[in-house]
Amino acid sequence: MSEKEYDIAIIGSGPGGYHAAIRAAQYGAKVALIEKDKLGGTCLNLGCIPAKALHASAEIIEKIPDYTDFGLEIKDFKLNFQRAVERKNKIVKELVEGIAALQKAWKNDMFFGHGKIIGGDITSGFKISIEGENNVIIKAKRVILATGSSPAMISSFNIDHKRILTSDDILDPNFSTIPKKLLIIGAGIIGCEFANIFAAFGSKVTMLEYLSSPIATEEPMIVRELMKKFEKLEIEVKTSQNVLSVENLGSSVKIITCAASIPRDQIDSAEKTIFEGDLCIVSIGRVKESKNLGLEGLGIKTDRGAIKCNNRTLETSVKGIYAIGDVTGGLMLAHVAYYEADVSVSNALASIGGFPVKKIETDYRVVPATIFTTPNISSVGFRRKSAKDRGIDVLMGQFPYQSLGKAKCMGEEEGFIMTLADKNDSKIIGASCIGIEAPELIAELALAIKNNLTIRDVTETIHCHPTISEMVLEGTEAILGKAIHKKGRPIHQ
Repeated sequence: MSEKEYDIAIIGSGPGGYHAAIRAAQYGAKVALIEKDKLGGTCLNLGCIPAKALHASAEIIEKIPDYTDFGLEIKDFKLNFQRAVERKNKIVKELVEGIAALQKAWKNDMFFGHGKIIGGDITSGFKISIEGENNVIIKAKRVILATGSSPAMISSFNIDHKRILTSDDILDPNFSTIPKKLLIIGAGIIGCEFANIFAAFGSKVTMLEYLSSPIATEEPMIVRELMKKFEKLEIEVKTSQNVLSVENLGSSVKIITCAASIPRDQIDSAEKTIFEGDLCIVSIGRVKESKNLGLEGLGIKTDRGAIKCNNRTLETSVKGIYAIGDVTGGLMLAHVAYYEADVSVSNALASIGGFPVKKIETDYRVVPATIFTTPNISSVGFRRKSAKDRGIDVLMGQFPYQSLGKAKCMGEEEGFIMTLADKNDSKIIGASCIGIEAPELIAELALAIKNNLTIRDVTETIHCHPTISEMVLEGTEAILGKAIHKKGRPIHQ
């Protein structure tokens, strides 16, 4: 076995891992990037990117009936999911190749195989074995664990990857089936996104959710708006459903549920409901990929699979080893992993010394998030309930897309934006949006919250006309009763 030495070794090449590798190289570090499967991890291969590629196809399909108003008549069109999958696969391939080219450009060494820390410490460095086609042992002064997560495999749901599927199965390059009837267990972010995609391609979709509301973390007004759209797509959302069993019948799938409110000791005698479909997607969470990394031997602490780390520095219980992204059990978002990559690299290299970087601490006060349904849903900061729970006296402004000139021109009049401010000091503290370009609008409000901007800091900033970005301006003006294109209450002083 050969042994090379590096400043930083990164195990896992998902968003956090590949980002950390490039950032470390930018500071002049010698970097090893270790990946057991495919460069780019889940996000690029079986998550964010392929799902959004299919969502783009679904968006176009949903717009076809409206094209006549734009002067374009489309008749006798045919849906071709196979072509959409081919396009999705092409996008993934190009992006994976792009990441590989960037690693090569920064002279980072890439190792494909299972990485495991087999010994060492912050003083002598850490030894990592890489089990793959060519077994290798390398040495690194610092290690970043970015091994991500995978779909939760609930044994009672009998996931067989044939008719009872995970999100990984759906986004596999070879999956190209549009079922006539699709059952989805879980009406969270992943479930809602898949429901939207498959309904656009013609599936009759039924969603089964244990909680009393889909995407329960979002503003109730936002959820109601999405449900109106789901009704148009004929997506059935059955809430308060306790899934008791899932069975592959050979040519179909059968799910038995009872009311979620039924106590466990009364389930046997409770009334049951049967749902049948061609396929079932299980989308009820993800588990952390922390097994067989050598954590126990080093004394790295975990909690139900999540690697425990200092919430400020991202260093684990073992000095010199850091953890980022999904495997920490924190916010499971690719852009959070990007951010944590920057923090961990800065702290790792600062602890080595000799690099143009200082130690920094995390700040999770402002984390935007998006649900890629049609229309998109985005939010940042507080929701009304969470602000109230913290004793904040909230001012709210709301503005509809149908009142915006650019949205009308685009034929995108669904949805609204709502902005929250603290009544005591007028600072923006939260925002939610459902509608076209919602993620881009929320980005501006995330910047406002991050920099403690007030209502007037936003309303006194000139926004270009006619643009969708005026939604931010008018939505913030609505807090004061000053929105021009919406009748509001008298101006709040």
